[in-house]
Amino acid sequence: MSNETKPACCGASRPIEFTSFGNLAGKTEVNEPTPNMDKASASSKEGMVFLEGGVYLMGNGTRQGFSADGEGPVHEVEISPFYIDAATVTNSQFAEFIKETGYKTEAEKFGWSFVFRFFLSPWEAAKVSQVVQGTPWWAPVEGAYWLHPEGPDSNIDDRMDHPALHVSWNDAIAYCKWAGKRLPTEAEWEYAARGGLEQKIYPWGDELTPGGEHRCNIWQGTFPEHNTKRDGYVGTAPAKSFPPNGYGIYNVSGNVWEWTNDWFGKQYYSESPRKDPKGPASGTNRVMRGGSYLCHKSYCNRYRVAARSSNTPDSSTGNMGFRCAADV
Repeated sequence: MSNETKPACCGASRPIEFTSFGNLAGKTEVNEPTPNMDKASASSKEGMVFLEGGVYLMGNGTRQGFSADGEGPVHEVEISPFYIDAATVTNSQFAEFIKETGYKTEAEKFGWSFVFRFFLSPWEAAKVSQVVQGTPWWAPVEGAYWLHPEGPDSNIDDRMDHPALHVSWNDAIAYCKWAGKRLPTEAEWEYAARGGLEQKIYPWGDELTPGGEHRCNIWQGTFPEHNTKRDGYVGTAPAKSFPPNGYGIYNVSGNVWEWTNDWFGKQYYSESPRKDPKGPASGTNRVMRGGSYLCHKSYCNRYRVAARSSNTPDSSTGNMGFRCAADV
């Protein structure tokens, strides 16, 4: 696993370099996910959108991207028919999975997860002993996981229709297996996110706020000090906020980063197969797409539809979620 820190909107990875004010002793061992699948639910296409597939131009052809992310070159990709969730998996859905399987997320097994410091209660903030070097707004918080996203004194009682957070790639795979689904490939994700538009910056076009209307949940104001909440939200928004794209898919820009199935490879676009590319055969990080509510134009313009990032499969933060896909 890498020690590379991620930009502010992308979260942080395990292991990570900390600026320390203390220690998180005994919080570094984790077992492989072993959910009880005996009560796994039957596969269902409810809440999913069927996409016929086809040929599209994948990647970024503008200068708005980041060279380290490998957003180019633009290349033609053919996608077979598939299903994809209209929205990210919600706390309500994830709670059903936990109830049925008794699964423990990796954040629970580690005993902590990364939380945006300014969301912490005064009680939790006072206990912060370490922050991430280079991005000090991220702090490892003991007891933070999907059910308590800002630490033990927080809850999701009024966020059941919001995306499930602090979900690692391994956790997402476990959920997909239980649901009889899978994670989308990166190429499928971008095809779905574009909503039928070709080489547009956002799922709705090239203008971020057409007619002054906010179309996604990202950071407004000055990051990280002040969020004006002009789009209506400071943290996550419900999974079906804002108008869907042309395919009826919600929140593929902003809100939460979404895991895809692929390993990350900076040069992969230059060598990938034309039909149904599935990413490199191996790697250290998995691809994340879509940006999050912490993305800001000043340095993390990754809520563009072609933008990509990555993280280690066991990483979890307060701005990571996922949606499922399924074969036809």
